[in-house]
Formats: sequence, structure tokens, C-alpha cells
Amino acid sequence: MMTMATIGVLLGFGFPGLPEMLVVGFLVLLLFGGKKLPSLMRNLGRSTNEFKRGMTETASEDEQTPSSDESN
Repeated sequence: MMTMATIGVLLGFGFPGLPEMLVVGFLVLLLFGGKKLPSLMRNLGRSTNEFKRGMTETASEDEQTPSSDESN
């Protein structure tokens, strides 16, 4: 099974380094402005936490329900 890192190396793309991250950060600052950036990051954090909470709830529900794999 190929991981994303293996696929990236095969395609000639590596993980973004510091220069790439600085360029992305500069573009985000340029697009959204300094005043909207804190609220944007706050909302991103809340969305991430809500997504993680939903994933753990789904995983716990899957563990509690018996599997309905019936072989005839």
C-alpha cells in the first residue's frame, strides 16, 4: 500500500517546507486581511474540533452496534 508520502515522492512533490508555508501564509494574509484573520482561524479551529468530535462519536457508535453480517 502506498502512502501519501510515497506518492508525493514518486510524483516529484515533497511536503511543503518553510518557504512554501511562508508564501501560503502571506497569500492568506493578503487575501483576508489582518482584521479577519483571527476570526477565520478561530472558526477553523472550531470546525476542526467539531469534526473530530463527530468522528469519535461515530467510531464509538460503530463499536457499540453489533455487526449485521449474516452469511447464508
